[in-house]
Amino acid sequence: MVKGFHTLQEPNMPNILDITDFADPALDLYARLTENQLLNRADPANAVFIAESPLVIERALDAGCVPVSVLMEKKLIEGRAKELLARCGDVPVYAAELPVLIQITGFHLTRGMLCAMRRPALPDAGELCRRARRVAVLENVMNPTNLGAIFRSAAALGVDAVLLTNEGSDPLYRRAVRVSMGTVFQVPWSYLPAGDWQALLHRYGFQTAAMALREDSLSVADPRLPGIEKLAVVLGTEGDGLAASTIAACDYTVRIPMSHGVDSLNVAAASAVAFYALCLSPGGTT
Repeated sequence: MVKGFHTLQEPNMPNILDITDFADPALDLYARLTENQLLNRADPANAVFIAESPLVIERALDAGCVPVSVLMEKKLIEGRAKELLARCGDVPVYAAELPVLIQITGFHLTRGMLCAMRRPALPDAGELCRRARRVAVLENVMNPTNLGAIFRSAAALGVDAVLLTNEGSDPLYRRAVRVSMGTVFQVPWSYLPAGDWQALLHRYGFQTAAMALREDSLSVADPRLPGIEKLAVVLGTEGDGLAASTIAACDYTVRIPMSHGVDSLNVAAASAVAFYALCLSPGGTT
């Protein structure tokens, strides 16, 4: 028996542990460690992330992610989460009533279930480029909510892979995973090499389209763009957008026409428009 927990395990059932001690270190993953501590750059082999809600956990399991432990409402054990728990093997499942979970996590637990999982190894960015026809490049996108929304649009609207600069937010931060509805496990992604990452894209036959507010740019509805064989849609950080040097190095500058005096869209909203026009239209469908 684990200190601070009362086992509820039955034959052929997951390893259910009733929470009795909020201070137990086993709950640190959920209640006390920061995102950077979970990332564990000093020991990547033991880095973890938190998947929240049965849908997100299911998509993570489908992608091959390995569970470490589960924190959940008791009432779900014999409910909709039963099949998920069976897929998690004999990892500890810490269970409590919802008011107790709120005390531990500090917030209302979305869909009543969290799962700590090992961070998977990332694919090589060049290999993703070799196989893809449409990629999204995210330059220094910092907000996890925006990042998650971009991944959800990428999954829905024909993007084969997402490539990120190292200065941006982490797609496996809890909020990013939650907002993406688990699509961070469905769209392949990786980090670009430091320096001239456009050289990598060009090496694999991509033309690059910078999404930027320039009067001399092409409209996102320009009929020539969807017909480009391999296209990278490049989106910039919140507020400042793409760096001037990035725009200058891209093959095209593309803008979304605005009306009613609105000067721009949030990067997540802009990504949905761009992906629909450039990746899911007849010429750009993968």
